[in-house]
Amino acid sequence: MFGSLNYKLLGLSFFLLVVGYVFLGQGPVNNPLSLSVAPVILVAVYCVLLPVAIAIRGKENSEKKR
Repeated sequence: MFGSLNYKLLGLSFFLLVVGYVFLGQGPVNNPLSLSVAPVILVAVYCVLLPVAIAIRGKENSEKKR
């Protein structure tokens, strides 16, 4: 089902989600981390990294099916 690459990408995704939400909750309203960095991290993880982590097939999965 999932290979080691999938699990590594999922782990990286969850780590970046935590980092993004921590940045989002930082400091005053006009903090640059919460206004610009956190939304970019969260959108990148939700729209790019998580789908890639789920959809990618490594060499391990291809060789097992043959």
